[in-house]
Amino acid sequence: MVDRARMRDCFGEVDRVPELLARVEHRDDLEAWDELGYRLCLEGDLVFPAGFAALPTLVRLAPTSARARGLAGTIIARVAGPHGCDDLLADCADVIAEFGPLLDRHLQARPDDYLPTFLHLLAVRGQYHWSAVLGDFTDDFFQLGCPNCAVEVTIAVGNYGHYSAIRDWNLGDVDRRDLRPAVPRALEGIGRWMHETAVRDGQDTLADGIAYVFGDAECPGCACRFNVAAEYTAANLPDRLSALGTH
Repeated sequence: MVDRARMRDCFGEVDRVPELLARVEHRDDLEAWDELGYRLCLEGDLVFPAGFAALPTLVRLAPTSARARGLAGTIIARVAGPHGCDDLLADCADVIAEFGPLLDRHLQARPDDYLPTFLHLLAVRGQYHWSAVLGDFTDDFFQLGCPNCAVEVTIAVGNYGHYSAIRDWNLGDVDRRDLRPAVPRALEGIGRWMHETAVRDGQDTLADGIAYVFGDAECPGCACRFNVAAEYTAANLPDRLSALGTH
């Protein structure tokens, strides 16, 4: 059981969040939802300890409340950032584990908020670095250092093409090299799960983008070939993962 007395919100208060949670439990109070949002997790990467106190209620409301589902997902997506209370987060492990199947069922309904839900489920699975970066692959770019020569390589996946390049702020992306997408049946681990989930739910653009992200790129500087996902993960995996681990 999480000790609410230890749960300060963004103003350092411990009493206001329980009052707001009681309000939204009884009715869909938009004003209370808005206040909960900024008290629990301000814009940026911050989540406050009161967010962990709120998670059991939010997850309980999530099956019938898009606001509860979204706020719970936002809190979980930020737990790899600074919050200074890993012990409190660990107390929420069962609630977060319960949230995963709920999000997966929502994805299978192919909702309008598919991508945010997909990203939140990635966070539930401990994949915070992917949860923070994946877009809808209409205009996605990743900046990676070549593992061989360390030159900064731009990886583009979207309507502008699927390529690696050197970005020149005057000339744009120059010396483009086509990406080589992963063969779906050869994917493993989180890449396989991401691709299979997107395919299952008819998200063709997302599935196609994931195949490119987990495929190979060529460095325009030295012609070294490297795996995009492996290099992105090595550069962006949080130094401190929560007690939830990765799945």
